[in-house]
Amino acid sequence: MIFLNIVDLALPLTNPVLKFLVILVIILAAPIFLNKFKIPHILGLIIAGAVIGPNGFNVLLRDSSIILSGTAGLLYIMFLAGLEIDIAEFKKNSKKSLIFGLYTFTIPMVLGIITGLYLLNFSVLTSVLLASMFASHTLIAYPILSKLGVTKNRAVNIAVGGTMITDTLALLVLAVIVGMSTGEVNSIFWTKLSISIVAFVLTIALIFPIIGRWFLKRYEDNVSQYIFVLVMVFLGAVLAEAAGIEAIIGAFFAGLALNRLIPATSPLMNRIEFVGNAVFIPFFLIGVGMLIDYRVFFQDFETIKVAAIMTIVATFAKYMAALLAQKTFRFSADERRLIFGLSNAQAAATLAAVLVGYNVIIGETAGGEPIRLLNEAVLNGTIIMILITCTIASFVAQKGGKNISLQVSSDTDGDITENRERILIPVNNPETIEELINLSTIIKSKENKNGLYALNILSNEKDNESSSKAKKILERAVFTASATDTQLNQLLRYDINITNGITGVIKEQNITDLVMGLHLSKNISESFLGKLTDDILSKCNITTFVYKPYQPISTIRKHIIIVPPNAEKEIGFPFWLSKIWNIPKNTGSKLVFYADEATIKIIREIKSKHPIEADFQIFKDWNEFLIISRDIKNDDNLIVVLSRIHKPSYHEIMANIPQYLNKFFQTNSYILIYPMQFGVTDYGTIDLNNPSLLEPIERLDEIGKNITKLFKRK
Repeated sequence: MIFLNIVDLALPLTNPVLKFLVILVIILAAPIFLNKFKIPHILGLIIAGAVIGPNGFNVLLRDSSIILSGTAGLLYIMFLAGLEIDIAEFKKNSKKSLIFGLYTFTIPMVLGIITGLYLLNFSVLTSVLLASMFASHTLIAYPILSKLGVTKNRAVNIAVGGTMITDTLALLVLAVIVGMSTGEVNSIFWTKLSISIVAFVLTIALIFPIIGRWFLKRYEDNVSQYIFVLVMVFLGAVLAEAAGIEAIIGAFFAGLALNRLIPATSPLMNRIEFVGNAVFIPFFLIGVGMLIDYRVFFQDFETIKVAAIMTIVATFAKYMAALLAQKTFRFSADERRLIFGLSNAQAAATLAAVLVGYNVIIGETAGGEPIRLLNEAVLNGTIIMILITCTIASFVAQKGGKNISLQVSSDTDGDITENRERILIPVNNPETIEELINLSTIIKSKENKNGLYALNILSNEKDNESSSKAKKILERAVFTASATDTQLNQLLRYDINITNGITGVIKEQNITDLVMGLHLSKNISESFLGKLTDDILSKCNITTFVYKPYQPISTIRKHIIIVPPNAEKEIGFPFWLSKIWNIPKNTGSKLVFYADEATIKIIREIKSKHPIEADFQIFKDWNEFLIISRDIKNDDNLIVVLSRIHKPSYHEIMANIPQYLNKFFQTNSYILIYPMQFGVTDYGTIDLNNPSLLEPIERLDEIGKNITKLFKRK
């Protein structure tokens, strides 16, 4: 083959195509190669950056393109931390996050100031700035824990919350020290800083969710939604810088603001994580590696001394903060490893501080040389500290995350195996497919990766046109589910009776839950509920959800759940409740239960053990059902728990539900739930020999055991 042009291979590479190819090869090869040696791929990317960077083989320069992509990657890490955090756990552990944040800020600050003054002989201002570098940290190890599936752990929540606190305080110290060194710290400085920070927080907390809900309700295009998220991330970063704090704080707050609008199981979340882990975050790690200069070890003993002292003091201080947090909160050793692994890595804020301090000139020597707030030895020592602390953090976090992940897996293996979750979704209307899949992925158990079934029933096997249309609908359903990293099983059945087709599949596939949809433009009728009850619910005793989506479920503010009296005494209570419990877990939305005192008492106990954001309203008389309509806003979803006739939780007013929904709730999404109940001819996959599932549950401790058993899998 003859090439018309000779590619310029001179180092450093200048051809943009070659530069991008080299980076992609590193991103691809580093995890594959390092997995053989059990080295975290994050560390591999940092080392690769050092090898190919200007201080290594000079393959690539750390130019504006690397800096731009790396900055995006850093903001992405902080944004993901805010986006994936469990809001209910975060609120529950807010005091613990505050305590840990003060631990991981105060201990490094005290040790750092002492180190600067007495070991390195720095001035007071330089020592305080050095200490603030020790206090801040970057969530370098967060992607490792995300892949291991332990980001919902309480220790991770506390560490992430503590990061926000300590980084904010450390960056404020940086702003104050720089201001003092230039003589700008006065009452005007403090007033401007305070007002700008308050304005920034209020803007992110109040305006971002409104903009996000408005956009996501009106634009369903996948590309537009993803670009919108990026706009919000960088807008938050810009607003933070305008307020006088670092951009990473703005990215984190943007993640918190959009947390409720981007469910963990949604296609949008899958795209955000995929692009970040595949492109942006690796660019940032490679860019950090390019800063490392191994030659300083052989050229300057002062740099080695400073680097060693900085690394030892920073690591020891962060370990002491993690250890103190473990003792205070009575955490396990592995949870301490998670906290230490997340808080030990020095990168983003530390790098920002040292570069700012290096560029601040506070005087001149007799020879006219500038005297910097942080000298060159500290600059080079910081780079070495970043490499070593990131290495330690990666290994420690990976060990703790693996141990906790294995422990959760072993606990799950011991749960109920005969009642594997299988959710059936009859699909025949292309307009409702996406929302039915979204609801199913939100209510399913986390470990259920291939238990969703899409069903389409044809009445004539010889009709090629109908068969082709049905297959396209199933393919669309599979495509929608794949966007959430969920496998959807396709089922195509031929039956002259749709009810027989659905009930036959329920028996064949051991289905445990049925999710059915209503067309948006059609009202629900009494005949529909009657036919549903007579034809399907009387033959198959499984939890059934009838869903009419008026708006995307991710944009719902809160879910109003109306529970009839005696619902807690029925066999299906823990099964439908465990599904509902997954909604706030995966979306961050709020549940509001309307029920009598006995039911609320039980649900409150469950909430104390499995925290979510939920409120409770006493509701006794179903004859006053319409009173609830006054409490429901446009962005709320109504969930009504119904019953088969003559069952313990049945109320005669349930026959009027279709009329009420059509008249008073036309602009709301709603879900009707039919739980499993006694006296149905076919119990599907439920083990009738299990007395704990079949006995009417009258006492609190009995239902607690059953529900805890189910919730343990969450």
